[in-house]
Amino acid sequence: MKVIIIGGMAAGPKTAARLRRLVPDAEITIVEQGEFISFGSCGMPFYLANLVPEFSSLYATSYGVARDIEFFRTRKDIRILAGTRATGIDRERKRVSIIHLESQIQSELEYDYLVLATGAVAITPPIKGLETPGVFTMHQPNDALRLQEYLRTKNAQHVTIIGAGVIGMEVADALAGRRIKVTVCEAQNQVLPKLLDPDIAQLVAAQMKQYKVDLQLKCRVKAINCGEDGSVNSITTNQGEIITDAVIVATGVRPRVDLAQVAGLELASNGAIKVDAHLRTSDPHIFAAGDCASQINKVSEQEVYIPLASTANKQGRVVADNIAGLDTEFSAVMGTTVLQAFDLNIGKTGLGEFEAVSLGNNVISGIVSGHDSPHYYPLHSSLTIKLIADRSTGRLLGAQVCGAGEAIKRVDVFSVAIKFGASLKDIANLDLGYAPPYSEAIDIAIHAANTLENKRCGLSRGISPLALDLLKNTQVPICFLDIREPDEVKAKPLSEKDVLLIPAGELRERYHEIPCDRPVVVVCGLGIRSYDAVCFLQSMGLEEAVYLEGGISIWL
Repeated sequence: MKVIIIGGMAAGPKTAARLRRLVPDAEITIVEQGEFISFGSCGMPFYLANLVPEFSSLYATSYGVARDIEFFRTRKDIRILAGTRATGIDRERKRVSIIHLESQIQSELEYDYLVLATGAVAITPPIKGLETPGVFTMHQPNDALRLQEYLRTKNAQHVTIIGAGVIGMEVADALAGRRIKVTVCEAQNQVLPKLLDPDIAQLVAAQMKQYKVDLQLKCRVKAINCGEDGSVNSITTNQGEIITDAVIVATGVRPRVDLAQVAGLELASNGAIKVDAHLRTSDPHIFAAGDCASQINKVSEQEVYIPLASTANKQGRVVADNIAGLDTEFSAVMGTTVLQAFDLNIGKTGLGEFEAVSLGNNVISGIVSGHDSPHYYPLHSSLTIKLIADRSTGRLLGAQVCGAGEAIKRVDVFSVAIKFGASLKDIANLDLGYAPPYSEAIDIAIHAANTLENKRCGLSRGISPLALDLLKNTQVPICFLDIREPDEVKAKPLSEKDVLLIPAGELRERYHEIPCDRPVVVVCGLGIRSYDAVCFLQSMGLEEAVYLEGGISIWL
């Protein structure tokens, strides 16, 4: 059996390694146009942050051996053609045309099965001056090396990042941690626009300001300008000019499908290569995996394009199984995406609120804030969770998390719940591990599910920070009932016009002081005490009282 794999970063090497174990006598060849094989691209921001001192660590095994041509030849019996580009596919003859980039020697490779793991290419926005020295993308391995060298030789003091997606945020965090002044220009009105809903995104934006990052939203870069030495010295935006020493373009990626397209393979609606559940393309002898292949979203059941190294590696394994004759399917994805930036753990799984609504779902959402472990445990940290569910059935549709606490553990719980169609009640009854170093007795994931289920059943009335801001914009008079303790109020007083201070311990004696002629929004630190207060106030006839979900800890 002859297997040709085009692409040597994630899905390709995983396919080859798994296939070698399943079919020991297979002839396996990887064609890679770059010089690196099985490279950990996700580690590049950490290299820029000097958290990974040696660049070689990004293409080494856990025991310190470089995953290079010799490694794959001697340890895996896999032939690597590095520095070689695939230029065409003859499906009828089952041949791949290749060219060695240095020698320009052309040849053909014969295959029984072909695997397209061609990855993605960085999107280049229509900005004048992208070719100016000092402009970088952050996609290929050499990008990190080139940027690191440029920052050192130019003694760069200021870097502008175009795009506030996952890569843009990770690189901004990496450079800000080195005390380089960073400006982030984002064309949308929030950070992480393809990942988070606005109410969670604003928590990230607020933290960026704490790190002195200059965040420019609704900012469109028009041109990149060069100085007397020919390299970048400023950019022109719709909000003015920014003086800068370097520019990083992080406006996303698109699937690399030119080979597949010319070969006549079917593409999905999102532009990636269309594959079935076994990751076969429209040609049964050709598979596609990784950032070039389309996926199906488990919740929406629609084609999506969510390029992730985790997905690529899992798909590589599935491709190898099917080439070897095992009947293995790749499951639909939940779009689970996580990152760490500015001391925040940020993540999403499933659908966002606006995404779920646009797909016709009858949606209810809720936000909770709390701790990842008991307050008395010295290493506890804060955490905010937003859940999105079907209003009628309570089935979980999506979750988003943000905080310094252990957020990603909770994302994983919600991801599994969504995969198996769990409802909020199902999640509330999960048997999660408990000990003070790991969670509260009722884990915040369960607390979030209980809270939204109460809201869904009409047992509580909450208002999200975003909805509260919209209510304020209507100019409707609002009474803010602050039930925090006096020392809490002194440390962080509300700046609203109509604030009534009644500590929670005095509410049952003083509730008659609350006006009945306007909406009453009860606030506390995390939203827990205010929920209790609203339950009491409703029993006393103040049926329009609502509590601020997540408390003032996330109301910015």
